[in-house]
Parts: sequence; C-alpha cells; structure tokens
Amino acid sequence: MDISKLCCNFVTIGCHAFCIIKNVSTLMRHLYALCLRGLLMLVLLASCKERKEKIVTPWGEVIGEGDSLPKQGNFTLSDILSNGELIVLTMSGPETYYDYHGRGMGLQYLLAEKFAQKMGVSLRVEVCKDTMEMVRRLQAGDGDLIAFPLPRRYKNVEYCGVKIDSLHAQWAVQLDNTELADSLNHWFRPQMIAALKKEENFLLSTRSVTRHVYSPMLNRSEGIISRWDPYFRQYAPMAGWDWRLMAAQCYQESTFDPQAHSWAGACGLMQIMPRTADHLGLSRTEIYDPERNIAAAAKYIYELSKHFSDVSNPIERSYYVLASYNGGYFHIRDAMALARKYGRNPYSWSDVREFVLRLSTPPYYNDPVVKYGYMRGHETVDYVSRIVDRWAQYRGFAHSTGGGFTGDSFKGFGGSLDNMAPSRAKHRNRFKI
Repeated sequence: MDISKLCCNFVTIGCHAFCIIKNVSTLMRHLYALCLRGLLMLVLLASCKERKEKIVTPWGEVIGEGDSLPKQGNFTLSDILSNGELIVLTMSGPETYYDYHGRGMGLQYLLAEKFAQKMGVSLRVEVCKDTMEMVRRLQAGDGDLIAFPLPRRYKNVEYCGVKIDSLHAQWAVQLDNTELADSLNHWFRPQMIAALKKEENFLLSTRSVTRHVYSPMLNRSEGIISRWDPYFRQYAPMAGWDWRLMAAQCYQESTFDPQAHSWAGACGLMQIMPRTADHLGLSRTEIYDPERNIAAAAKYIYELSKHFSDVSNPIERSYYVLASYNGGYFHIRDAMALARKYGRNPYSWSDVREFVLRLSTPPYYNDPVVKYGYMRGHETVDYVSRIVDRWAQYRGFAHSTGGGFTGDSFKGFGGSLDNMAPSRAKHRNRFKI
C-alpha cells in the first residue's frame, strides 16, 4: 500500500470519527437539556406541592392535598365563628341602620349587634340601596345575612331570625345555609324588639350622658366663662376660632365636665370619640386631661375647617364645622350636595340646614347624590343653633383676646377624614389568601 493511499484512509477514518464524536456531543447536549427540563419539572412540582400544603383559609384552616377552597358565598356559621366577623347587609334608615356620633344605631343594626355579641364575633355593616341589591350581594357572598325585614317574595333565599309579622317580612340568609338559619331562629325572641327599642330611645336621650357640672358662666361680672378659659384662649386661635365659640361648644358637649362620658364612648370636655382620639394622636390616658382634650379638639376643628375651605366666609364655615363635629363631615357634604341639586346655595348654612333636616326622610337620604344615608338632622341643626346663641351671649360678657390662626401651629398635622366615615359597603374577596 503506498503512502498516499494510506494517508487517504487515515483522513477518511478521522472524518468518520469526527462525525461520531459530533453526533455523540449533540446527543449529550440533548440528554443534558432533557435532564435539566426534568429536574426543573420536579422542582416546580415540589414547589406546587409545598405551596398547596401551606394554603391557609381566612379562618385558619390549612388546606392539604385533595382539599379545595370553599365556593364563594358558601360561608357557614362555623366559618363565621372561625373568621371572627359577621357581615350583615342592610339599608340606611332610622329603623335599620345609621351612624350616630360614630356609633351604629337603628333597630335592625342593634339586633344584629346582639346576635354577633352572642356568637362572640365582630360586626361589619354593608349598606345597600334597595332589597334587590341586598339579595344579589347575599347570593354573591358579600354578606352573611340580610338584617332587614325582607318581603317574602324572594324565592332564592332562606328566611329566618328576626320576623316582622305585620309586614310579612323577615331576615334572610343564603339557601342551604341551614346552620346559620337555625342559629338565628334559636336566638331570636319577639320580645327582643320592644326591649331594644326602649334601649335605643334611652341611648338617644340626654339622660344617658353623665354630666355633673352646671355652670354656663363661672363669673359673669368678671367675664369668666369657665375654669378652662386659659386653654380655650390658648388653643382656639390655633384653629382659627374665637375662644368664646369654643367655650360655647364645650358647654354644649359636656357642660364643662372633664369627666363626661357618653354612652357612645365620647370622652372629656369636648366629647372626643375614641376613634377620633386615635386619629388625632390622643392616647386613652390623655383623653380626660382638660388641656390635652381641648388641644386635640382644636386640631380636629382646624382639620374640619381645612376640609371646608370651599366655604369662603369664615363665620359660615364655623357653622359647617360645628355641624360636622356633631353629625359627621360626610353627612354635611351630603346635605350640601342636596342643596346644590335643588337649586339652593351649598355654601350658605341657612340653605344647607334645611337639607340636613331632610336627611331624616326617605326621599332625601335615598337620593342618588347622598352617599352616607340617614342622619338625625334635627339634633345637628339644634346643636349648631344652641352653640351660636350661647356664643352671642358669651361675646356680650367675656372679652376677646384678639389674635388668630397663623397657619404655623398645626403645620405638619396630617390625617384624612376617610377613616372617620361611617361604615359603608366595600367590595372585598372573602376567600383571597
């Protein structure tokens, strides 16, 4: 065999070997990629299994393999007890539900509150516009029960609990929610209605507020309104108010009693609600301290005044602030919206007060422009009138110290009125993890 032929054979063998090596390399790459994919799938499966094993429902139940989340709307009595919250659907009105100085009122609300207390859970209110919305939201799982005398014309709910025989109406839960329905039927007694009506009437009377001091003016000849005058003089100008106006309001709130405590939980000289105290940074240990209470009230008055900056006249604005202090900022905004709708001046208290009064009648508190429903408007109008009249009397005897708000005293004071609003309907996914 000559040299050239031998070289050719070597070259041919080398080419075949290279092809074999190349094919093996390609095969190895494919095998490597396949192994990586398999490993990745195993990791993902393990991860999914781990996540599944750690899924926990809102009421604390761990869901393992073969379990599933409950269907939306299927919230049983056991689930409510575990979750610690009862959600009721109702409508705004004097006999159903309304916000009164930061406390829920209305016969249907009070009954629902008693039931929630009996179960040992908290109560949340979802306000609806009409019965159709209540039924729709009940079926969607937005609430646990309808706390409203629902007419017996709906076939897709289970009637139970509180019953108004004269109206052929009753509370309702979802169909097949037998456990909750049985609990309501076992709990309710007809005599509860009369007892709660009596309790509500007492709570709404002035007798339920503990007051010990009667001193409209401590020393008329010296122009001394109360022993707290130095604090009114110090803090009222920071809110942009005449100190005598703040004193007049304080008398209306507590008759100058620093230990005054209302059934709704309002405390101290200026009757500050616990939620408002938290909003203003006033601790529970400070709320009965006269100076801290007055200072916190001045902050709140200042904040309300800022939210009524669209009322340009400062005297007019003080009426809106007083009304909001008593009846709630959002209710007063509702009255202003009604005044605007009916061609009246929303920035004139004499016009707006008429609609504050009308917010206690269904055509007005159910009006589409009204966002916060029923209010006891006559109390708020009377509250403002009495304070303004007393302020006029105080101005005749007590001298003004002059001065006014410079804008620096509460600079940096933050907060929003959003968390001071009464309970309203809010969308939420009950089964979101």
